[in-house]
Amino acid sequence: MNKAFLTAATLILATLAPGGVSFAHDDHDQWIAGGAAGASQDPAGQYVPGPARAAGDSIGPFRKLVIRGATLIDGTGGPPRGPVDIVIEGNRIVAVNQAGWPGLPLKPKREPLDAEHEIDATGMYVMPGFVDTHVHLPAADKAPDVSYAYKLWLAHGVTTVRGVPLAPPEFASAEKSRSAANAIAAPRIVNYQTLGAGWSGGAVDSPDKARLWVRWAATHNIDGIKFFNRPEETPAIIAAAIDEAHKNRMGTLAHLSQTGVANFNAQDAGDVHLDTVTHYYGHHEALLKDTTIQKLPVDYNYNNEQQRFGDIAEIWDDIHAPGSPEWMAYLRHQKDNRVIFNPTFNIYAASRDLMRARNADWNNRYTTPQLWNYFQSTRDNHGSYFYDWTTENEFAWKRFYANFFKLMNDYKNMGGRVTVGTDSGFIFKTYGFAYIEELELFREAGFTPAEILRAATMWSADELARPTGGPAPFGVVRAGMLADLVIVKENPLANLKTLYGTGHLRLNPETNKQERVGGVSLTIKDGIVYDAQKLLADVARMVASEKARLGQPGAPPANPGTSP
Repeated sequence: MNKAFLTAATLILATLAPGGVSFAHDDHDQWIAGGAAGASQDPAGQYVPGPARAAGDSIGPFRKLVIRGATLIDGTGGPPRGPVDIVIEGNRIVAVNQAGWPGLPLKPKREPLDAEHEIDATGMYVMPGFVDTHVHLPAADKAPDVSYAYKLWLAHGVTTVRGVPLAPPEFASAEKSRSAANAIAAPRIVNYQTLGAGWSGGAVDSPDKARLWVRWAATHNIDGIKFFNRPEETPAIIAAAIDEAHKNRMGTLAHLSQTGVANFNAQDAGDVHLDTVTHYYGHHEALLKDTTIQKLPVDYNYNNEQQRFGDIAEIWDDIHAPGSPEWMAYLRHQKDNRVIFNPTFNIYAASRDLMRARNADWNNRYTTPQLWNYFQSTRDNHGSYFYDWTTENEFAWKRFYANFFKLMNDYKNMGGRVTVGTDSGFIFKTYGFAYIEELELFREAGFTPAEILRAATMWSADELARPTGGPAPFGVVRAGMLADLVIVKENPLANLKTLYGTGHLRLNPETNKQERVGGVSLTIKDGIVYDAQKLLADVARMVASEKARLGQPGAPPANPGTSP
């Protein structure tokens, strides 16, 4: 989905503002900041940096850290194994050692004996840090500063994010560097920007100009390009930018928006070697059976958000049937071109069940009043399109999702890569929590729990590394990899719901009362250990403070018995 970031022309206007970065907007294919009830007293579109990492935020890195007695889910899709001891020196895993046998006491006095710090993970599960391949930071109209998102991501085990874009180029580049230095409590950042962003060379209006911008971006801490398929991004311009990006070891990703999809769908993008198709856009248009352009109502207006999102799902009945020869040929064609699918199921999930999204357990405690107000229906906020959301709308979206799920699962089953991204901050999706919902939606799509965790770790890490030509330095728990890990008490393969920050309700047979179990216990990024529950408490305090400052209640409390 398109975001409030600058286009080729408007990014030139990005300027530093007190306390953050502000920018102009003039593209109707992006959301317009400040339209949702005026929740913030700060200028809309201003990005406020998070505070420096304080002594109490984390511990480490250590000369030698040992995680003792865990069951390991290593990210490759291999079965869990344990107990193991994981040895970390600085920010690298140096060994994964068997610590004993299931059902027997752990071996005493196990090497190494010179650890600076140890974590007793007996009975717990360790996984690679999760990777979110589609994120954007909240500006001041959504949160008081960007640490709101960072802490929610880390609290849900997300140790690497790809901004598409994270924020305007100057701000995103600075945050990428701060995170790399661990100067802030934040995931590792990969920085993609929109075509033309941040330079003073004018609009990208030709293939040659696209190549010039790519070469400039490659020297300005930008790792890849996000295309929106806007009218000015012609197929020739996109093809030239992709070719130049690959020459400069940069990645490419596209949201193939409706404004350009009639002439450049997902199959067209694959044919010019786009790396990743994100969201659902472009797939169904490549599968139309009786027309080459989706049939829309005669009064359709793309800038009317209810029509834009309400009508697009009606394509579900206009495409070649799932499993048909045309369906399978499309998937084989994309696999031959090595295209990665990045579905971001969660960000549109409210379209098929608005009440569920509106009443999620975490909204009251962890969603800022600014973000909650942003979610409310209004004609001038992107993604707030539920003006009159009916049973018929939800019916169409459920049918649409059935096709979308099968497309992704079929692609995975034939050997295509499908990765995990969220696009949080829109449509009732709160940072961090939306990541776990995305994993659950992968399960609904037909992925097994082991396949889901592989997609969230190794496959997503490989996607980010592929343009560089080298292996991913994270995403798998093995010697030599970066020490990015998630430690949990519950088995995620048995129940992904236990990964939510609000946990999972389970009846205690001894008390006959429900108890809340689960949640991430510890997140380790670059060998630095974060207490996930403390991060959530920090966010809860931030939300409570913002409610008091603004005099706004935000989301209503969860139903009795479900609040954390």
